[in-house]
Amino acid sequence: MTDWQGKTYWLIGASDGLGAALAKQLSKVGVTVILSARSEDKLAEVAQDLPGVARVLPVDVTDAKALRAAADEVGEIDGVIFLAGVYWPFGADDWNADQAETMADVNFGGAMRTIGAVLPKFKAQGHGHIMLTGSLTAYGGLPGAAPYVATKAGIMALAESLRCDLQGSGIKVQLINPGYIRTRLTDKNDFRMPGIMEPEEAARITFEHMNSDSFARAFPTWFSLVFRGARFLPGWLYFRLFG
Repeated sequence: MTDWQGKTYWLIGASDGLGAALAKQLSKVGVTVILSARSEDKLAEVAQDLPGVARVLPVDVTDAKALRAAADEVGEIDGVIFLAGVYWPFGADDWNADQAETMADVNFGGAMRTIGAVLPKFKAQGHGHIMLTGSLTAYGGLPGAAPYVATKAGIMALAESLRCDLQGSGIKVQLINPGYIRTRLTDKNDFRMPGIMEPEEAARITFEHMNSDSFARAFPTWFSLVFRGARFLPGWLYFRLFG
């Protein structure tokens, strides 16, 4: 079990949903949380509801210069959790170029920029914790969701590669791949979402994972078996089942 008292974590994408719930989970155990997202007003509301010390630092993850400046402003931290993301449910049949590019820029590009901003800091201090947020959709292509799935697959590959590079460095890299979480993003879906979780339950599982030494956590476990197991199917069967 990690001793969290006195640690400082930077949560990017903390204005609602899983980010806000995880901020509360960390604050309860004595972590100083730095809350970032684009909306200062929403972040302030989250900060007011926390039992511990919190700082509000608005930032747009699509702006590399602003993100680097924010990283300088937060100073020395023990970890960063990247939760920022946008989502629109569409695929090839109703492709929206602007929304697809925005998903790529925020979800994956934002993760890359965040790593670029914090990794030199962690390497200089000799320790750090990087937590990236993927999705169960990252395990394979799905119909009606090509842009979003691609961004989450990129995050999973990024986390895996960083884990390979940073073994033994004192920098811990972890990944979560959650299923459906009840948020303003999943509110856009007009289909049944098996195993949908409240943000608080997802935050509890995420925090449990952060206390472990394992790399990845996919949840809900029973639902994740569908996606993880599908990776072992031959191509013709995979596309017949999922297409």
